[in-house]
Amino acid sequence: MAEKTVAMPDTHERATQPEGTWTRERAVTPPVDIYEMPEGLVVIADVPGVTPDHCEVHVDNHILTIRGQSAHGLPGEPTYREYALAPYFRQFELSAQVDERTIAADLKHGVLTLTLSKVAEAQPRTIAVTVS
Repeated sequence: MAEKTVAMPDTHERATQPEGTWTRERAVTPPVDIYEMPEGLVVIADVPGVTPDHCEVHVDNHILTIRGQSAHGLPGEPTYREYALAPYFRQFELSAQVDERTIAADLKHGVLTLTLSKVAEAQPRTIAVTVS
């Protein structure tokens, strides 16, 4: 699984840029750990402050995209703000060995855990030896 980020062109070209593109200046890249298991991959991403209703995980054209937006913990609008919370954004290119239909996501306490199963043909198996 390789990281794959769709880069946004220069400012004068942004008006014609399709939806779903990204610039590094506008988003935070969440750190991830990737574990390979016999049955697939487990991706753990740190997205502190993100709630399940503000977290999006989707796959399109073999690209896994993670998006999330954290919010300030206080109610109401601030009267003065010196910083803004940037959204989280990260993309990975999936190999043909990943079964995209069975990807599962779990978010607990700002930790997003993705389970990516391998397709049946790619999973290791033991072959029984018979005596003839």
